[in-house]
Amino acid sequence: QVQLVESGGGLVQAGGSLRLSCAASGSILSFNAMGWGRQAPGKQRELVATISSGGSTNYAESVKGRFTISRDNAKNTVVLQMNSLKPEDTAVYYCWGATPRSYWGQGTQVTVSS
Repeated sequence: QVQLVESGGGLVQAGGSLRLSCAASGSILSFNAMGWGRQAPGKQRELVATISSGGSTNYAESVKGRFTISRDNAKNTVVLQMNSLKPEDTAVYYCWGATPRSYWGQGTQVTVSS
């Protein structure tokens, strides 16, 4: 079974940066798209960044220009570089992949203090 495992979450001050990594149990080439979603308390989970197998990226408007998603096929990882973090970015961040069946990781907490 495909597994996605996130790492890199933590506590940072507003304006700071974090890098989240998602490690897949198998080749990420199995996914036609991968990405990151987040869920804040009391809110719906939302996709914030996606990357296709061909390298095409999409970002939620709220993170555009601040977050960058990238892929390392050799390491079977997907990375979310988060810069200029804001308190409203505070959420549990989940790695996502579609084969097109959707898979989600267990999540990693990101907390941005004001």
